[in-house]
Formats: sequence, structure tokens, C-alpha cells
Amino acid sequence: MNPPPRDARRLVPAYLATAGRAHPSRNTLDRLTLLHGASMTASSGLRPEERRLLELLQPGALSLAEAAAHLRLPVSVVKVLAADLVDAGHLMARAPVPNAELPERQILEKVLDGLRALKSST
Repeated sequence: MNPPPRDARRLVPAYLATAGRAHPSRNTLDRLTLLHGASMTASSGLRPEERRLLELLQPGALSLAEAAAHLRLPVSVVKVLAADLVDAGHLMARAPVPNAELPERQILEKVLDGLRALKSST
């Protein structure tokens, strides 16, 4: 499926995707929040944009900003959609890993060097 041309106008204004709401039901979502489907739940009763978001997340998790880019919707609209889906149990949201909890670069480089050494010895 080819994406629409960059200059193509949306047939439906983005605010209609959220039933005209501008604010999500929860303030815990930001651009880096990781979204993934909660389970294989029935999508009946969902708006088309909500179904598109769930279909996009079937293969795995994406950040809210990545999902917005794939859906060609503003981040603020996807934030409202995601909050509704989390509230309904169709979607799970997880805060990104804080920088303080990430492993140090030196440790990762040592692991990578070790893996390269193993690969070259086989």
C-alpha cells in the first residue's frame, strides 16, 4: 500500500478523529510513551482511527510520536486516541526508560566487543 502524497489533504479534519475533544483523559502520556496492544480484543465499536492505531501496534510497540507519524495525525490527536484506548483496555502505555536507568555506554561497548570477538573466532 502506497502512502498518500505529502501534499494530499486529509478528507476529514484531525479533530473529528477525537470526536472534537482536544485533551486526553489522562496526562501521563507524552511523545516518548511506548504504546502496545493489550491483547487481541474485539475492535467493534471503535472509531476508524482507533482501529488503525491498534492495527499499527500489532507487530510491536511504538512511541506515541512514531505512531502519530505513521498515521499522519498530529501527536495531540494520537494522544487523545491512545488515552481512550488505554481507558478501554485495548492499549497499554509505558513510560520510556529514564536515562538514569540505562546501562552505561562503556558497558555496552565491552559487550559489543565481546560479541564481535566470539563471531570472529567461529
